[in-house]
Amino acid sequence: MINISERAQQHFLKLIQQQGIDGLGIRLRAVKAGTPAADCQLEFCEPADLAGDEWTVECRGFPLYVDAASVPFLDAADIDYETSATGGQLTIRAPRIKGDAPGEGASVVERVRYVIETEINPRVASHGGRISLEEITAEGVVLLRFGGGCHGCGMADVTLKHGVEKTLRERIPEITAVRDATDHASGSNPYFSRSAAGKSALA
Repeated sequence: MINISERAQQHFLKLIQQQGIDGLGIRLRAVKAGTPAADCQLEFCEPADLAGDEWTVECRGFPLYVDAASVPFLDAADIDYETSATGGQLTIRAPRIKGDAPGEGASVVERVRYVIETEINPRVASHGGRISLEEITAEGVVLLRFGGGCHGCGMADVTLKHGVEKTLRERIPEITAVRDATDHASGSNPYFSRSAAGKSALA
């Protein structure tokens, strides 16, 4: 169930009326749902634009269409429009858009992937990097692959030991070690070059 405040409905209706198109509605969808980068997207939508499987929320004077694939991620979302002296701000709070944390019965693989996506990758994204799970051995050793700005980065060892491994072992006690499975010599666009990092370490 999506909750749309009266203020938000009035705001949408005003925007729709300004377009002067009969039957115009608003379509809501979740972009990159289930990931840390998830966000909501709103757009005008005519009946001819519909796929036919959308959920429809009847509002005051217009329909709000919810993309079918987005429904599980937008359940319990709140849409509001707050006015101020300088204008207004539309806010959408969707507590499930980034996905649910793995439950008690989840596997180690599921839990490791969740921590990587929700905690680790948002940190290295500022350096243009990304880390993905390669394998978890029977002994609890996690093998990771560094990509983007982390691939070939001279500070990858520091990131692994003091950031990634520390976080994963704190969150998931079954992990015994974390290792880098990346061939850093083939990195084409590292955030820190190996030579620059070496000079910094010696300075």
